[in-house]
Amino acid sequence: MYKPNIKVPCVYMRGGTSKAVFFRDEDLPKEETARDKWILSAFGSPDRRQIDGMGGANTSTSKVAIIKKSSRPDADIDYSFGQVDVNSPIVGKTMNCGNISSAVGPYAIDEGLVEAVEPTTNVRIYNTNTKKIIVAVVPVKDGRAMTEGDFSIDGVPGTGAKITLKFVAPQGASSGKLLPTGNPKDTIDVEGKVYEYSFIDSANPVIFVHPEDFGVTGTEIPAEFNALPNCKEICRKLEIIRGTGAIILGFAKNLEDARINSQTLPKIAFATKPVDYTAGSGAEIKVSNIDCVGRLFSVDMKMIDAYMGTGAICTITAANTPGTIINEIVRKGGGNDHVTHLRIGHPWGIMDAYADLQDNPDGTHTVLSGNLDRTARRIMEGYVYIRD
Repeated sequence: MYKPNIKVPCVYMRGGTSKAVFFRDEDLPKEETARDKWILSAFGSPDRRQIDGMGGANTSTSKVAIIKKSSRPDADIDYSFGQVDVNSPIVGKTMNCGNISSAVGPYAIDEGLVEAVEPTTNVRIYNTNTKKIIVAVVPVKDGRAMTEGDFSIDGVPGTGAKITLKFVAPQGASSGKLLPTGNPKDTIDVEGKVYEYSFIDSANPVIFVHPEDFGVTGTEIPAEFNALPNCKEICRKLEIIRGTGAIILGFAKNLEDARINSQTLPKIAFATKPVDYTAGSGAEIKVSNIDCVGRLFSVDMKMIDAYMGTGAICTITAANTPGTIINEIVRKGGGNDHVTHLRIGHPWGIMDAYADLQDNPDGTHTVLSGNLDRTARRIMEGYVYIRD
């Protein structure tokens, strides 16, 4: 019997350096398996080109946000993030995306879910993935979120209205602990070679490693890294370390389980000292303009073109945690444990992360919130047609 496609309202939005399809919670099936099937159909997954859906054939453009009014006294909006796998029928739900988080406030205002207040509206967002609160400070004019402005971010052409995100108490987003292993640094033996790493859980869990241990500089852009003759071998070893982190978090039983069923978390990142390098945009990144160099990897161990928002929050938290790889990199540059502004050199330019800190009696500092400035834009609104 012939079954027509199902017509579902949606909005297509850019948030920071990512894009997502936004749905209202009430427009999707309540049952998780049926909901995932609708989302996969909307994106055209699994298919490496996502040719029969709205996905952009890479992890930065294959994301979904599901929004509803919150019943919590400390939040206006409940926001659920999904990383839609390009090649597998999986919608990852264990992580949040900081870049897409920047589009949630504008979406909620424009959809009438939050009252628009000029000149800025504070939207309190409860992320269901990490069970954390994010406060979005959104410029507003004539009852709608502003799109145009003079603020720019590397990785996005042109300028836009600046949206400030505050990730409140970001520590322990997945494990409940800032340091999932209990240590600022650990070592792991991979096939007879010992690798040093720092495992930090803040906004999202990230494992930071030294690129030099893998025979690379850490300044490579994705195209250069992918062209390395030993790229697959490096990624295989990175996946062993990342998979070990998934086991520590309780997301996987073994390395094979982590490779198949816990691809989204934890993330793994190269981290190294500031050096001059050429970004993918062609811009010359100078050592004097950055505090560290970072390269983050996403699903299927692909180096991403920019830097994840939650990755930046995790990085500045690590900078304020004595003994971590990031903290040591920043200290060697003349810094200390009190890092309120961190400039991260990434494949497409520079990303700024900020932190509101609380001074502790023992001389350490607690990150009260990790903060980012982003831009966002509504690109399309209408309907997506779901195949049966």
